[in-house]
Formats: sequence, structure tokens, C-alpha cells
Amino acid sequence: MKPRSLSFYLLAAFFGLFVLFLYGPMITIFILSLQGPDGTLTFPIRSFGFYWLGQVFQEQRVGNFVEPFQRSVVLGAIVTLLVASMATMSAMAFRQKFRGSTVLFYLTISALIVPSILISLGLGVMFQIMGWSTNWMTSGLGAHLTWTLPIAFLIMLGIFNRFNPSYEEAAKDLGANDPKTFWEIVLPLILPSLIGVSLLTFTLSYDEFTRTSLVSGQYNTLPLEIFGMTTNVTSPALYALGTLTTLFSFTMIIIAYVAVSRLSRRQQG
Repeated sequence: MKPRSLSFYLLAAFFGLFVLFLYGPMITIFILSLQGPDGTLTFPIRSFGFYWLGQVFQEQRVGNFVEPFQRSVVLGAIVTLLVASMATMSAMAFRQKFRGSTVLFYLTISALIVPSILISLGLGVMFQIMGWSTNWMTSGLGAHLTWTLPIAFLIMLGIFNRFNPSYEEAAKDLGANDPKTFWEIVLPLILPSLIGVSLLTFTLSYDEFTRTSLVSGQYNTLPLEIFGMTTNVTSPALYALGTLTTLFSFTMIIIAYVAVSRLSRRQQG
């Protein structure tokens, strides 16, 4: 076996520092969340325990976590369903050239280059002009769509650019109409990718802060509640929440991975 060069060890060390930079803050949060009742917000740790993990579900000194978490999950689920369907239909429409498609494309993705705080401010002003009340559901939904829909649309465009249209042509030659072709041919083929897009959409909506900050109304989503609590004296329950939400995110990823793997094996079989 040939000895490894010096550049290999330098690059390996650089990669190790890169991984540490990415996951170091997360590991720190995990450690600080596993403390006893006398735990503090900084090192050193006074005692080890799971006390603060249980305190996440209790009323906090300022605010609480349970209801904002429920709002974020509900809002993220609604955004995911809307974005998955709208991005799929939009990407299918762009498979063929039509008049004004270029202008419409750039208008669709322009929301990604506008500062997010201006999107939130503009949406709040629009709701005020129309006489509508802002809240985490209605105006929050609009704010999240301006962020998640263009991203999902771009991904779905890439998916359909790699899609082989001969499958649809074969189905139509056998007498299938457009709806049947989509449900029995197109959707099963793009479903693994669509699950990935949906997972990304849910994550972007669940974590969204800036675009929701000025239009959430009286009740906060989870990111807004966490930000509000960091401005006051808080407890290690905030770290425990980070640990639980990270485990929740990893659980969603594992579920999506298992679903995609089974769908891929079924297609290959």
C-alpha cells in the first residue's frame, strides 16, 4: 500500500475542522441540555440529568414551547402540501415553451433575491391595506410561500428536465388520458424526489423566522418564541428544546429516507 502524501493529511485535517465547525454548536447545545435542576446556561456543567428535557413541556418563566411548536408543525404541514402540489404543476407547465415563460420564470424566483425582512414588511402592509388581520396562519402562510415555493419550483424543474417523456408517450399510445398518465406513470416515478422536496419545504417553513417576524400577529411560531425568550432571562430548557427539535428533524429525515428507499426498490422490482 502506497504511503499517503502530506496533502492528504492536510486536507483530512481541514475537513475535520470543517465538520467540527458545522456540528460543534449542536454538540454544545446537546451537552448543556443534559443537566440537573441546578443547571446553568454556560459551562462548567454542575450536574448531569434529563431534568430540562422534561421542563420543555412545562410553562416557562417567559412564554412556552408547546403551543408555538404545534403552530410551526401545522403551518409547515400546510405549506408543504401546497408547495408540493403547486411546484409540481408549475414545473410540468414549464416543460413546454409558451409565450411569456421567461418573464414568468424570473418573476417566480425573484422572491429569493429580495431581502426577507422586506417581504415580511410588504406583506404586512398589504394585509393592512386590504383590511385583513395578520396572524401566524394566514399571513404567515403567505410569507412562507414566498420563500419555499420558488425553491421547490427550481428543484422540480431539474427533476422534470431529467424525466424521460417516452414513458408518458407509451401510456398515451395505450389509450391513457392525461390524468391517468400522471397518476399511474409520472407521479410514481417522481415520488421519491417529491418526498425529498416536501421534506426540504417543511424544514424551511418550520425554521423560518425573518419572513414571519412582522406578520405573525398575536401568537408566535416556534422560531419567534425562541427569539423572544433569548432576549429575557431564560434557562437550559432552551437548550433542551434545541436537542428535542434536532431529534425531531432527524426522525423526519429517517422516515423520508426509509420511504424513498422502499419506493425505489418497488420501482426497480
